[in-house]
Amino acid sequence: MNPIPLASGGSAASQSTSLLLRRRLQRYSFAVLSVAMAVGAGLLLNRVGVRDATVPLFICASAISSWYGGRGPAVLAVILCSLAFDYFFVPPLYTFYIAATEIPYFIVFAFFTLLVSWFARIRRRVEDDEIQDRKRAVEALKRSEFYLREAQKLTHTGSWVLNVADRTWVHVSEEWYRIFGFDPADGAPNWEKRLERIHPGDRLHWKATLERAIMDKTDYDLTFRIVLPAGTVKWIRTVGHPVVTATGDLVQFIGSSTDITDHKRAEQEHEKLRQLEAELAHINRVSMLGEMAASLAHEIKQPISAAITCANSCIEWLAHDPPNIERALATVARIDRYGKRTAEIIDRIRSFYKKSHSERELVDVNGIIDEMLALLQGEATRFSIEMRAELATELPKTMADRVQLQQVFMNLMLNAIEAMKESGGHFTVKSELQDGQLQFSVSDTGVGLPTENLDQIFSAFFTTKPQGSGMGLAISRSIVESHGGRLWASDNDGRGATFRFTVPIQVTESTPLAA
Repeated sequence: MNPIPLASGGSAASQSTSLLLRRRLQRYSFAVLSVAMAVGAGLLLNRVGVRDATVPLFICASAISSWYGGRGPAVLAVILCSLAFDYFFVPPLYTFYIAATEIPYFIVFAFFTLLVSWFARIRRRVEDDEIQDRKRAVEALKRSEFYLREAQKLTHTGSWVLNVADRTWVHVSEEWYRIFGFDPADGAPNWEKRLERIHPGDRLHWKATLERAIMDKTDYDLTFRIVLPAGTVKWIRTVGHPVVTATGDLVQFIGSSTDITDHKRAEQEHEKLRQLEAELAHINRVSMLGEMAASLAHEIKQPISAAITCANSCIEWLAHDPPNIERALATVARIDRYGKRTAEIIDRIRSFYKKSHSERELVDVNGIIDEMLALLQGEATRFSIEMRAELATELPKTMADRVQLQQVFMNLMLNAIEAMKESGGHFTVKSELQDGQLQFSVSDTGVGLPTENLDQIFSAFFTTKPQGSGMGLAISRSIVESHGGRLWASDNDGRGATFRFTVPIQVTESTPLAA
C-alpha cells in the first residue's frame, strides 16, 4: 500500500470539486446581481418619470445572465425578474399579489424573457463555436508551421517568396537563413547582400538564369555555389515558380533552395571511385597482355614472316626474263593480306593498352567473340587447348562498350586456358538469345571451381593463380553489371566450370561509363 498517492489524488479531486462549486456560485451570483441592477435602474428611472424602460431592463438582465451564466442562472434570472417586476413595479406595490387580469401579462413577460434568454444562450454558444474553430485553426496552423520547419531542417530546404519589382523578400523561412548564413534577427538581406553570397564563378550564370526566367515568366531550376563569410563553400539547388496576375503581369517568384552539398560530395566520391575502377580495369587489361606476351609475339611474327616470304617470291618472279607480272601481283596481294592481318593484331593489342573513357556503340557481340578467339589462338595452341564457338545466328546487336566486352571475354577465356594448362582440353564460347536478353557462356574442361571459396571468386583480390592479381572476375562482373546484366558461375556435370553472363538488348545509347 502506498498512502501518499491516495492522499494526493483525494486532495486533487477535492480541489477540483471546490473550483467547480466556486464557478457555479459565481454564475448564479452574477444572475442575482444582474436582476438587482435592473431593479435599481428601473426604480431610478421611475422617479424621473421614465416608466417604459422597466421591462427592457429585466429582459436585458435575463439575457445577460443566460449569456454569461448558462441555462440555470438564466432560469433563476427570469424567476427573479418576474417577482421583482411584480413587487416593485405592479400595483399594489411591495406585495406579491397579482390580479387575475394581470396573470396573462406575467406569463407573456416570463415567456418572452425566457425566449430572449434562450436566443442569447444560442448566440453565445455559436460564438463560442466560432472562437473554438478559430483556436483549432490557429493550433493547426502552428502545427503545420512546426512540421514544415522540421521537414525543411531534415531536407535542408528553405522556402522563399521574392517580389520581382523591387527585388525584396516577401517571405524567407528559417532554414533559408541557416543555409545562406544570414541572421534572422537582422531581417531578410537586401539584393546586394544576397548576390555577394553567390560564388564568383557562378554569379554571372545565376543572374542570367534569373533574369531570363523573369523575362520569359517561366520556372527555373539552377544549381550553383555560395560562399559563407567563414569561407565555407556550399552547393545549392534553387527552384523558382512565377506568380502571375489574371492580366498576365509577373509579380512574384515563389520557390525553394536546397543545400545539396552532401549530395555533391557523394557524387565527387563516386566519380573518384569510378576513375579508380577505370584505372584497375586498365591495369587488368595490360596485365593480361603481359601474360600473353609470348603468344602475342608469335601471333604477330606469323603474318610478318609470311609477308617476308611472299616478298622474296615476288622478287624472284620479277627477276625472270621476261618478268612474270601475273604471279608477282598475286604475291603482292598476299603480302597486303598478311600486312593487314598484322595491323589488326596490333590494333587489338593497342585498344587494350589504350586508356580512355567508355564509349557505347551498337556492337555485334559475335564479332567481338571472333576477335578474341583470333587474339588468343596462339595462347591456346601453346598449351594444347582447342577453342570452340557455338554462336547464335542473327544475334541482335546491342549498345555496349566494345573494349569492355572484349575485356570480359578475354578474362573468361584466359581463366579457361589457365584451368587447363596442365592437362589440355577445350573450351566452348556460346552465344544465344535467352528470355529477351543476350546470354553468353565460356565452358571449359579444366579443374573446376574452388568449392571451399566459391562465394569469393568474384571478390576483388581473390585468386587461385600463383601470379594472379585477383581483379579479373571482379572487374568483369562490374562491367557486366554496368551494362545492366549479370555474371555468375557454376560447375559442370563432368569436368570443368561454366561462366555465364547476360546483356540486355539496347538499341539506343545509354549513359557512358568509365573504362
